[in-house]
Amino acid sequence: MENQTVATPTPAVEVVTKDLYTKAVFPGRLLMLGCGSIGKAILPMLMRHTDITPERMRILTSDDSGKHTAADAGIEFMLETLTPENYASILKKNLKEGDFLLNLSVDVSSPDLIVWCQKHGVLYVDTSTERWPGFSTNSSLSITERTNYAEREQFLELQKKYPDGQTAIVNHGANPGLISHFLKAALLDIARDVGNGALSMGTPKDRDGWAKLMQELKVRTIQVAERDTQLSPALKQADEFVNTWSIDGFLSEATMPAEFGWGTHEKELPPDGHEHTAGGKYAIYLERPGALTPIRSWTPREGPYHGFLITHVESITTADYFTVRDAEGKVVYRPTVMYAYHPCDDAVLSLREYAGNNWRQPKKKRILMDEIEHGSDELGVLIMGHKKRSYWFGSDLSIAQVRELVPHQNATTLQVAAGALGALVWALENQKRGILEPEDLDFKRILEVANPYLGIVHGKYTSWTPLRARKDPLFVEDIATADPWQFKNFRVM
Repeated sequence: MENQTVATPTPAVEVVTKDLYTKAVFPGRLLMLGCGSIGKAILPMLMRHTDITPERMRILTSDDSGKHTAADAGIEFMLETLTPENYASILKKNLKEGDFLLNLSVDVSSPDLIVWCQKHGVLYVDTSTERWPGFSTNSSLSITERTNYAEREQFLELQKKYPDGQTAIVNHGANPGLISHFLKAALLDIARDVGNGALSMGTPKDRDGWAKLMQELKVRTIQVAERDTQLSPALKQADEFVNTWSIDGFLSEATMPAEFGWGTHEKELPPDGHEHTAGGKYAIYLERPGALTPIRSWTPREGPYHGFLITHVESITTADYFTVRDAEGKVVYRPTVMYAYHPCDDAVLSLREYAGNNWRQPKKKRILMDEIEHGSDELGVLIMGHKKRSYWFGSDLSIAQVRELVPHQNATTLQVAAGALGALVWALENQKRGILEPEDLDFKRILEVANPYLGIVHGKYTSWTPLRARKDPLFVEDIATADPWQFKNFRVM
């Protein structure tokens, strides 16, 4: 059968989901920047799984969307906008050595916050690295300078300056974040099931070991494959943007150049593709926004679909992390890594209207929560090119499951909050590890913390390839001899 799936394998790594992390101990106070959809989701989880109490917490935000949530929990709520001029003085008034900064804000420079925390001995976690307002639209900067790749290269320099500082974990929500730990768990499943020398390598102990395991498995392409089917009976209206998570965050991502990790198996650069001339050169970017770049993908529940090639930092960090070099430092292996995102149907309509209006900001914005009638968010890694062809591993979280776990949330926000909770607990348990990305953390421990909030966490093998998805009458390539894992076969032209 063309898109046949096979039985879910027994995970190679048993992830214990018992309550190992209750109660994680806070050494001091917690300041949470921002209290949007993710902040509202994580608050009850923090109360449940750490020893933090409302009198040791403060919420600082630039709008009053979380005011009632804070009041109900008995948490001090401060309404103030951080700027390059005032952020240091405001942080100094609210944090001291041993405290924790949980950054869930937008348009606040993550590098500046991280440096301040390093200098003052404050723990730090964010779900997305941000810049001050205007960075992404600064016409004086080139496209290259505004990519996630360029920002990540600057982060690597910052990381070198504080190797033994207070733990600061960046980009740790669902994706980026949990997806990196799904990938490691999935690689061990594949190693067990393909029956070659990969199994004898065991669980890798370091970055070099993980990269060599992926190389041994002959993985060619990895997609972060996400299909959101959450649906509300209240249909999208004209000039309204509807989504299941931060609309401002999504609008920013969607209008950035499409970029992704570039593998060593790729034979030709896309006609509108560009390689970087500085740094590790592990990614490329296209001369068009991700919102206008559809690609083919697959998830177990949805099957084949067209997603948007949205720029995400996990596409870049994954490609770099799993790079293998020879003794002379030459790159001999790297996978292609991309994010194939199909948001909820109303968000797709919103995105098309946004593009059609020449990227003019919508007059109304609505995040779907209690009005969601049914649906789920299916988020995982689709690992392709190995002996068993394709393997998807991830979370399938329904709105019904969400409402049993954390009321008044949706599947997307809970997946992100679960990732942030995992990073926060790990930071409390490992307080002097410097500045870290998701790939640097213990994947088993993170999944222990997050899994109870992720619904069905499972894996599925499939015979799907992007060539099997192509049915247009003009497509004549011989799928029996062609390399299906070339980027050109994923792209929808």
